Amino acid sequence: MTIAPRKQKILAAVIENYIACGEPIGSKALMNEEGLNVSSATIRNELADLTEKGFLVQPHTSAGRVPTELGYRYYVDNILKIKEPEDRVKRYIESRLQSSCDAPEHILKTSGEILSELLATVAIATTPPGENARVHRIKFVQTGRFTSMLVLITSSGMVKSRLFRCDFDITPEMLNVFDRSLNEALAGRPLSSVNQPFAQTFAASFGELGLLMPDMLMAVMDACAEASGMNVYTSGSTRLLYQSELDLNSARSILEFLGDNSECEKLLGNVPDGTNIYIGRENPSPLLRRSSLISARYNIENQPAGTLALIGSIRTDYKKAISILEFTAKTVSELISELVRKG
Repeated sequence: MTIAPRKQKILAAVIENYIACGEPIGSKALMNEEGLNVSSATIRNELADLTEKGFLVQPHTSAGRVPTELGYRYYVDNILKIKEPEDRVKRYIESRLQSSCDAPEHILKTSGEILSELLATVAIATTPPGENARVHRIKFVQTGRFTSMLVLITSSGMVKSRLFRCDFDITPEMLNVFDRSLNEALAGRPLSSVNQPFAQTFAASFGELGLLMPDMLMAVMDACAEASGMNVYTSGSTRLLYQSELDLNSARSILEFLGDNSECEKLLGNVPDGTNIYIGRENPSPLLRRSSLISARYNIENQPAGTLALIGSIRTDYKKAISILEFTAKTVSELISELVRKG
């Protein structure tokens, strides 16, 4: 449904004022709105028409109007213009993320903390789904006479490590053999294929030397299995208590959703590329149908990877939230991609 430009301006004014104050918006509050230049009677007529069409609702006869889910959806799809955050906000996001750029997991955890802090809502960051990830690099770090650490770096930038112990002295020469042979066999191989049959075949190809490899190969399989899963990092759950627009049942439903990792993985692992806004009953999860969910996929080496998301009340400042979320996702993409290239 398309509405006339003047109605769009009035709808936008109602929504933006309601987001700011949380109170029903009447015609008097819109009289001084920039760009309207119409009489109070005209505004009342337009409000009545927008109400009849389902974009606004009047809580009771003498009250002003508040947006409906349809009103928010029209506003987001047809009226909202997104700009980049202010320079000071961009500098803050970049500085915080760069201080955590030693590993992708740290970048993602920090991104959730930043989003929750700046937007006073729940934020979620997920690692990329592991089913399509491949081995990028294996490294070894000797930690003792009989022990070493294996470090797995995946094509999505995730880093997993495993300590393993052998019943013989581990020498630098032996680690060099492990390093060279494993990287030749594993580079570009899907994580899901690094399993028991692969380990047995790999060890057998080395003859008697293969007898020295079981502990190391078990560490490789464990690291690949862990990297194949999706990690979900949540920040700001307690902020739900301070969102007056959320009643107890809505807050409880969001917490139930956050407490179910499989539900989070299923939803956030399947959101489309780019930025997505789900409002109320549009939400894929029944637990979020009295809330808003805004998600943005970040990329690694120009390929869609994991997801950053915000969960809060339907009365969300969509302009600010989308702006900060998209900039954060862009910065996360750049930092993790740089780590992958260095790896």
